[in-house]
Amino acid sequence: MENNTMYDILIVGSGPVGLACGLEARKRGLDYLIVEKGGINENMRKWPLYMTFFSTAEKVSIGDVPFPTQGDRPTREEGLAYYNAIVQQLGMPVKTFSPVEHIEKVENGFRVDTTHESLSAKKVILATGYYDQPNRLEIPGEDLPHVSHYLDDIFRYAGTKVLIVGGSHSATDAALSLYRVGAEVTLVHRKPKLAEKLKYWVRPDLENRIKEGSIKAYMNTGLDRVTEQEVFLRNLNTNQVRSMPMDFVFIMTGYRPDVSLLSNAGIRIDGDDVPAHDPDTFESNVPGLYVAGSITAGKHVSKIFIENGREHAKVIVEHAAQHLPSYMS
Repeated sequence: MENNTMYDILIVGSGPVGLACGLEARKRGLDYLIVEKGGINENMRKWPLYMTFFSTAEKVSIGDVPFPTQGDRPTREEGLAYYNAIVQQLGMPVKTFSPVEHIEKVENGFRVDTTHESLSAKKVILATGYYDQPNRLEIPGEDLPHVSHYLDDIFRYAGTKVLIVGGSHSATDAALSLYRVGAEVTLVHRKPKLAEKLKYWVRPDLENRIKEGSIKAYMNTGLDRVTEQEVFLRNLNTNQVRSMPMDFVFIMTGYRPDVSLLSNAGIRIDGDDVPAHDPDTFESNVPGLYVAGSITAGKHVSKIFIENGREHAKVIVEHAAQHLPSYMS
């Protein structure tokens, strides 16, 4: 279906950065639309149910809208409620469950094809995030039903044997959360020690649990394969393989952006999945097509959080607006 509206700005992604871009467009009186492949803030919805933010509320708020929270750091539920309330109360135009299939540069701007319709816009901002594409190990058994790259309701796993693969934020958070609900947790990590960038309040907690034996940890160890009842771990120093019974496996080795939409739109992608863009304006090598948030860092997604990704919004929209013929600043 053809939508005959020509938007000033079309934003792909309704996470915090995409919504921040929408708020900046709204401030300037621009005609904008946000399209989202799932529900509002779809990527955050996939976070573990009881996860808390790394940052405090004021650092992840957007559009100068206060972020109320009961603790020092917001919970996942508080975050979802906050960003959703902004959309609802301000009447932000968001088309949910509208995956973008193709973006094409045309004479007057861009044609953006979703699964439902074709949209037209003078400028396009891609703020698609990365959380929906995990880093796979590509090992036998990775697609078995008891193996996952995401942690959902931790209470489901109380009393079970659980293997966590990884040594950074998502893996260590999962290990501690599952331990506290009564799971028997084993952590394996390919490196000799946990990631240096761990949250300062998480590291001593996990290290103490490992030291006392509450959580078993195997460093310099990789997961070789998974069967329905066992896991096979390889010591990367000795090459010896050991097996152990396991009920559930969580491969928490990070996530990366899906750059296929970007490259198909003509954006150059380097070996680290970093899209070509001007670091001062976030405009890609395709004039009028911008990248925002974590996708600007490619595989190095840990460099961009909500608190610094949200700052992209003002820069991008200001630059885009200045290049709209009808815009008066």
